[in-house]
Amino acid sequence: MVDEATRARKPGEPPRGGAAGGGPRIVVVEGEGLAGLSVPLDREGTLGRDPACEVVLPSEDVSRRHARITLDGDGHLLVDLGSTNGTQVNGGSVAQRRLAGGDRVSIGPFTLRYFEAGALEARDLEEVGRLARRDPLTGVPNRRAFEEALARAFAQARRSGLPMAVVAADVDRFKAVNDRLGHAAGDQVLAAVAGRLAAALRDGDLVARVGGEEFAALLPGAGLDEAVEIAGRLRARVAGQPVVALGEALAVTVSLGCAALLPGDEEPVALLARADAKLYEAKAAGRDRVMS
Repeated sequence: MVDEATRARKPGEPPRGGAAGGGPRIVVVEGEGLAGLSVPLDREGTLGRDPACEVVLPSEDVSRRHARITLDGDGHLLVDLGSTNGTQVNGGSVAQRRLAGGDRVSIGPFTLRYFEAGALEARDLEEVGRLARRDPLTGVPNRRAFEEALARAFAQARRSGLPMAVVAADVDRFKAVNDRLGHAAGDQVLAAVAGRLAAALRDGDLVARVGGEEFAALLPGAGLDEAVEIAGRLRARVAGQPVVALGEALAVTVSLGCAALLPGDEEPVALLARADAKLYEAKAAGRDRVMS
């Protein structure tokens, strides 16, 4: 047996090939639905209840535009924006405060920690957050992750004026698979569909499992025509070859609905609702098709 030499590593040094925590960031450590959410601080960002904020904190105790984090030399400055309930750092109310590594920022029911570049604890908290946002069956993001990504993309599109679109997808006649072959076969179908959808998207797009046999794709920068083209590619990718489940080759198709951001949209939920409505039209029109 070959006795391979062990590489010496200083305490706190990341393993070879591993990250050392990345750049400065804030990570939500307390707050229903957001724990583990990590936001890089590579530019100015606003925290608040408004969907247009860079960090959306959905609670009635949070002002629409509650606080702002700005670059301050080699660090960051936290500024309260005249919020109703105030902003606290390490338990004390502040109007503005230069953040130090490990500071705990409290806004309504949410607590966020500020991490300087390279903080290993930030990486660990982010990993917990990633696991909480991953669908264990299919390996793609779950509904929670999709809604967070949708809110961020919505805010960015509103600031930049660039388009964005979403696609809602549903596996056709999925109940028949479960009824005839059992849930184990249904699970194999869902995992295969998720993999095919993810493989057919562009770089920067996101697909998530948002319900039992329901998926959604987020398409930043895409208008309606491009969304329809991408949805057609998704449909063809799923239907292109049978899915083998419990040794049986099954013909699997999906129905899809597309929607693009409109000037009057004030909440991202309106965009997703239109995509869902078009999905139901695709189902009613015979399935295995795209509607927009």
